[in-house]
Amino acid sequence: MFKTLSNAWKIPDLRKKLLFTAFIIVLFRIGANIPVPFVNIPETGLLSAESGTTFLNYLSMMTGDAFNYGTIFALSITPYINSSIIIQLLTVAIPALEKLSKEGEEGRKKIASITRYVTIALGLLQSAAYFIYLNSKGYLLYTGAGFPKVFQAIVVVAVLTAGTALVMWLGEQINGKGIGNGISIILFAGIVSRVPTEATMLFGNADSTTGYTGYFARGGWYYFLAPFVVVCYILMIAYIVWMDNAERRIPVQYAKRVVGRKMYGGQSTHIPIKVNMSGVMPIIFASSILSLPPTIEMFISNKIKEGSFWETFFGWFEPTSVVYGVLYFLLLIFFAYFYAAIQYNPTEMANNIRSNSGTIPGIRPGRPTAQYIQKIISRIILLGALLLSVVALFPTVFTQVTGLLDHQMNISLGGTSIIIMVGVALETVQQLESQMMLRHYKGFLD
Repeated sequence: MFKTLSNAWKIPDLRKKLLFTAFIIVLFRIGANIPVPFVNIPETGLLSAESGTTFLNYLSMMTGDAFNYGTIFALSITPYINSSIIIQLLTVAIPALEKLSKEGEEGRKKIASITRYVTIALGLLQSAAYFIYLNSKGYLLYTGAGFPKVFQAIVVVAVLTAGTALVMWLGEQINGKGIGNGISIILFAGIVSRVPTEATMLFGNADSTTGYTGYFARGGWYYFLAPFVVVCYILMIAYIVWMDNAERRIPVQYAKRVVGRKMYGGQSTHIPIKVNMSGVMPIIFASSILSLPPTIEMFISNKIKEGSFWETFFGWFEPTSVVYGVLYFLLLIFFAYFYAAIQYNPTEMANNIRSNSGTIPGIRPGRPTAQYIQKIISRIILLGALLLSVVALFPTVFTQVTGLLDHQMNISLGGTSIIIMVGVALETVQQLESQMMLRHYKGFLD
């Protein structure tokens, strides 16, 4: 990876793209540290008072701690992700949107425009929920009749929604002028920015009031827990890299054909089908969907009675809940199939093979080939989703078994973070390699 970055830096065009991407990341991190007006969150952040609320940990992870400190990018890219999920699901269900998706570049532009509008609407909804939550916890500054609560609500909601729109625009700028997928790069930047904080929680730090804290300083079996967690993370990274590079190759034999004085075909090749063909998208989609009930809970947190059904219901959507784990697993499989169905069309693949005088050995051309490809893809999707769920759910199980949650340390979001980071890094490196190959191609005459 470092060699690829070094080689890309030597190419002027790619160097400009890399610098532009880095510039956008810097702007994102600056915005993630500018506080929203009228918000008075303590220096320790929201999570210091709500350490057991793992949904807040999820939002803090997705936003690079911007949610934790009430900054203008507190919602980050999450409304855009939710909007993309909604529009992609509706594209399958609504004929008008399905027709737009098949109209080429113009249709994609219209769908992208609709996605932006839905993002703003979701941003307004989540901003209002965030304001209500801050108000219920006493994290707002009231300065008398000069700034009534309604005015403060308008300002806070407007600033947070504008921050969401700005982050969405920054992501699109990366898509157009930078390297990598804009949404993924911004998520990656936010998660990486939390690494020092997570390391401090794990290994401890010097504190004037509580002394030296952290699991490395607890003694006993906790002395070995922190290094063991680090080893687990390293093994998970290696596992994710292996999973991302694994592929199933479908053999294809092309018949010989003569065009003019040249002979084409007559060779054996293969169609590579990646085991993890959906990348990090099932993780992002599933996490975003499961974040919606806790968002609703923010609106009615003051009205939920202790021991009531609603308290139990919303408790199901905490990342350490068994129900959450089951739903997470099922959504991973669903979105893996859904996302792969958008990317791969077995009938079209079979027609392309047939039109180029190719066949899969032992399979008749046409419909049998399409059925065979569909069968292969379905099995690979299931295998990829199962492999992905191992990484996504292992930290949750590890947290429960070791009792870290009882000691105010929750690493149940670690699997999601690592999958996103490694997946985005590999995807960006692959895009760099393809760009370099394109620029070093000398043509047909050499």
